[in-house]
Amino acid sequence: MSDGENALAGSERGPSDELSDVGAEDLEDAADEDYDVDEDEAGDEEEAGDADGAAADKPAEPITADLELEGEIAADYIEGLLDVADLDGDIDMDVEGDRAVVSVVSATLDELVGERGEVLDALQELTRLAVHRQTGGRTRLMLDIGGYRARRRADLSELGANVAEEVRRTGEAKALASMNAFERKIVHDAVAAAGLRSESEGIDPNRRVVVLPVG
Repeated sequence: MSDGENALAGSERGPSDELSDVGAEDLEDAADEDYDVDEDEAGDEEEAGDADGAAADKPAEPITADLELEGEIAADYIEGLLDVADLDGDIDMDVEGDRAVVSVVSATLDELVGERGEVLDALQELTRLAVHRQTGGRTRLMLDIGGYRARRRADLSELGANVAEEVRRTGEAKALASMNAFERKIVHDAVAAAGLRSESEGIDPNRRVVVLPVG
């Protein structure tokens, strides 16, 4: 393990300890990993939010100023992690739709992404917790490093289109490898754009997309 990775490991433990006094319910809210909820998962969220089984009230859309504040808090947090780990990288902040987006650019930081983005996802959750700690509200902030998520989106969109064509040709359903909610949503959108239907099955972290034939 390199010096940078050792430092990063230490920095990840530090924020976790710092946030240990946040209540368990607050941590659950802040650590929601569904970047974009699958259509077939939306009902599960509504049911979980209302003990009587009725749909929970939809939260108000965040205003741009709130999202910009989330981005600033997140950028400061990530900058601190990079300093502790002695890693270089410029930080960009943006607002896309109803979420803040913070990106670490101008650097090749593979150790902060990990295989299939596992380290990046963990850093995103730590960053969301840091934002939640200061704002008291749930955040859907997205963290990207070195353009990984943009590349992953393009790859998964192509995968969804190719699998849809295969299923159309063979008439047989096809299950894909397990993915997180961010990845599943991209595949669902690509399959829908190709004129087919897909659904998710299984339980995280082994939840996967199944592409279904017509009829």
